[in-house]
Amino acid sequence: MPAVAVVTLAAALLAPAASAAPEAPAVRTATAGATPAVAAAPDIPVANVKAHLAQLQSIATANGGNRAHGRTGYKASIDYVKAKLDAAGYTTTLKTFSYNGSTGYNLIADWPGGDTSHVVMAGAHLDSVTGGPGINDNGSGSAGVLETALAVSRAGLTPSKHLRFGWWGAEEYGMVGSKNYVNSLSAADRSKIETYLNFDMIGSPNPGYFTYRYDSALDALFRNYFAGIGITTEQDFEGDGRSDHAPFQDAGIRVGGLFSGADYTKTSAQAAKWGGTAGQPFDRCYHSSCDTSANINDTALDRMSDAIAYAIWTLAAGSTTPPTGTVFENTADVQIPDYGAAVTSDVAVTGRTGNAPAALQVGVDVKHTWRGDLVIDLVAPNGTTFRLKDASGSDSAPNVQTTYTVNASAVAANGTWKLKVQDVGRQDTGYVDSWKLTF
Repeated sequence: MPAVAVVTLAAALLAPAASAAPEAPAVRTATAGATPAVAAAPDIPVANVKAHLAQLQSIATANGGNRAHGRTGYKASIDYVKAKLDAAGYTTTLKTFSYNGSTGYNLIADWPGGDTSHVVMAGAHLDSVTGGPGINDNGSGSAGVLETALAVSRAGLTPSKHLRFGWWGAEEYGMVGSKNYVNSLSAADRSKIETYLNFDMIGSPNPGYFTYRYDSALDALFRNYFAGIGITTEQDFEGDGRSDHAPFQDAGIRVGGLFSGADYTKTSAQAAKWGGTAGQPFDRCYHSSCDTSANINDTALDRMSDAIAYAIWTLAAGSTTPPTGTVFENTADVQIPDYGAAVTSDVAVTGRTGNAPAALQVGVDVKHTWRGDLVIDLVAPNGTTFRLKDASGSDSAPNVQTTYTVNASAVAANGTWKLKVQDVGRQDTGYVDSWKLTF
């Protein structure tokens, strides 16, 4: 995972184009379907995952102590992964790109079979920073995805959807490899990728259990899995825009994933919930020479790897575990004045009985060049205001694309709900792309 500074450089590139005058609100309702039965996913042997990490450590040690883009350690790493997949019956493709005067490599592995017009894809970046071997960041995610792919082969899985796996180069320079891959796809091929799951750091030594919150169904998929083994997850904010899910998300592909934490500090509440040490980073060796094979929490690595397999088996069988209930959505663009007055976007809720749920889901898609400037509220029909997001001077990443959950059980469901957004900082621009309520 690249440091936050990389995202700042990319913010201007991700700014939305000037929008035409707002169109009439497009409000829709849809009732989610039921989830079909799914064959049980296998347990992923953590010893196998750790064996891959040992190989990546050996590769780094033999190649100047790192596995970074443009260095011999990276090419040796991708050759190792490719050989494993080739032997397991995958169709592998090594895709090259150029960055910073060096050749970069992405590895794409397709499992034969499944409907190729409905692709479920999982990926992880394989490169390290130049300053260390990158065993947690991101040997851990790469090894977890690799062992899950090998488990597919061992099981002889015959999924209804097509399975694809990817290992990305030059992520540490700003998701260069994954951007190159997404940009190289035709519009038709991009539309075939229904889901992309990203796994960047899943074995942090002082671990947290974080889920990507951008898609409520995928968030629920992982949240429910961990609840089943007695672990309460939290939604990830540290990794926003900082890993390879971002190019897929920017292309309109729904994304999900898991994260065990980087250089943010574990709170007392998180330590009480997950164990570990409060007041210390989730990974004190993040982007450092000490990110070696000793910098892994085996329990977190085991649980996260099993969760990857669970997601792949579930999604490949056609299940998306959608949130139950009815969705009300407004897709009309609303411009947000730079350092100006708050703007609102309305959703009219009708046909409900009684009050809103205690876990009302608020899906927000705001395109903005510096989301730290934004204050976002949900305003209920009776005027009750729920703060969804505060401004933050340290949050330089672009866009707010997430799902919030609020307890609206004291408020009548029917009526006009408003998303209120205000830009409280200078020199950055954006607009409300869409938002929705799921009852």
